[in-house]
Amino acid sequence: MKKKLALLGLVVLVLYSCGEDNDDNQEPQVFTTFEFTHNWDGALITSINFNAIQYTNENGDLLSIERLRYVVSDIIFSNEERTFELDIYNLIDVTNNDMSFTPQESIPTGTYNVSFTFGLDNEDNSENLIDLNSESFNVPDNLGGGYHYMQLDGKFINSSMEEQGYNYHAIRAVENPGPNPTFPQDTFFNVDLGNIVINDNVEVEVEMNIAEWFKTPNLWDLNELNQMLMPNASAQILMYQNGQNVFRLGDVN
Repeated sequence: MKKKLALLGLVVLVLYSCGEDNDDNQEPQVFTTFEFTHNWDGALITSINFNAIQYTNENGDLLSIERLRYVVSDIIFSNEERTFELDIYNLIDVTNNDMSFTPQESIPTGTYNVSFTFGLDNEDNSENLIDLNSESFNVPDNLGGGYHYMQLDGKFINSSMEEQGYNYHAIRAVENPGPNPTFPQDTFFNVDLGNIVINDNVEVEVEMNIAEWFKTPNLWDLNELNQMLMPNASAQILMYQNGQNVFRLGDVN
């Protein structure tokens, strides 16, 4: 009986010690806030700057910005040891000054390569996203359904020296609009922010240079491509290509 009690005591002691070790070795968990800022080749843009024709794109078109909102999703933190993929999405709405968010998931401290998806991948785009429905962000069924990736709207001075509206709307590239649309290629894309040291609750600034949507590698002529871009698969692919140069890492605080 004494041997049994001694053995039981040893087991309890080992379990207690292991429990202490697990607590002691538990890694600190932190939250990351993403703050999206916007500029035109370095000049800060907020909703205060909207509705005035004051920007000149690379093609020489004078234009205004009246609305800008877009979706980011699937944030990934990775290094040589592990990867954390946050299966989330968020609508960045500059018009309503809704430009930051903090994912509910925390991650262990460390140095990570951080990336996210501009828009929604095809799996996410096929889901019923209630909050995006309420924002009238849907794409019509005859264009494949799902959601916009971005809505950038404003006016420009056309070749007749008159104000004209433009709707630079990014969606999944679609051909053959109607009951059986087809998709020539994916037009969501990955944005790699590079390595970030995350050793405390941190705020990561992500800068969007709006001018780049009209610049590189495709020079954008608003007189030719200004509206009805959603059913234009070629235009969507040009947007996808120009979008590769739009985002960069800003300050990390």
